Amino acid sequence: MTSPDLNGRTIIVTGGNSGIGKEAAAELTAMGATVVVAARSRAKGEAAVSEIKQRTARGAVELADLDLASAASIHAFADGFLATHDRLDVLLNNAGGTLRKRQETADGFEMTFGVNHLGHFLLTSLLRDRLVASAPARVVTVASDAHRYARRGLDFDDLMATKRYRYFLQYARSKLANILFTRELARRLVDTGVTANVLHPGFVASNFAREGDTGKLGNLAMIIGRPLAISAVEGAQTSVFLASSPTVDGVTGQYFVKSSFAKTSAAAANDESAQRLWTVSEQLLGGLPRSG
Repeated sequence: MTSPDLNGRTIIVTGGNSGIGKEAAAELTAMGATVVVAARSRAKGEAAVSEIKQRTARGAVELADLDLASAASIHAFADGFLATHDRLDVLLNNAGGTLRKRQETADGFEMTFGVNHLGHFLLTSLLRDRLVASAPARVVTVASDAHRYARRGLDFDDLMATKRYRYFLQYARSKLANILFTRELARRLVDTGVTANVLHPGFVASNFAREGDTGKLGNLAMIIGRPLAISAVEGAQTSVFLASSPTVDGVTGQYFVKSSFAKTSAAAANDESAQRLWTVSEQLLGGLPRSG
């Protein structure tokens, strides 16, 4: 199958320095796009950009600093991007993680929920107008089938898990939030020419949850399960599909697995929860001082 020609398109990939983010960035660059790899670690980001340049002679790849655990960093990234790029065709919200022990972001939010949901919520909000001006454009967010573990939905009385912290449940809730966010974003972007879709990449053999974030038991579980995992290249395919394929032109508010439509849990299909999450997210972020 012939790959889409993305010449002239500009794409941001958060967490594009490793795993499925790096593979997605590499494939989209190879299709001719200008890809901005947004990374928390400059050293890892530089290594990823160097590798991508060696792998393809097409497109262009750039590095920009972005720490999704810091509203100031998100504002600085958005300001820098908007000042240097006149269009944004795809925002691929890929970065994410989980922590065995509860930690907080620079702004006092629980880290997993803060990075996986609130960080991308803020970033998308800051880039919304440029996406609309570049329409047709796309927002693609990486969630997980782990959202099904949050059977009772989000705990709006304890989104920051201050009362009780169970790391996998908090991760599941953050992934549920990704889907609810996408659902409400799609509704708010109707008639703008910007679509919003969300995906499960599969169980991927990457560095996710293997760098001490989930403790010894978490690392052991990833090692034991690794033979059943797909490669990062395979895990990136649905992200690449949603970011580039003409077959999803105009498709919005959907959940994808293996580049196909899939059903979410009942909690993830709750429009009332999606709208409430949006409102609460605005309230949480609205109380922060703006950078600059």
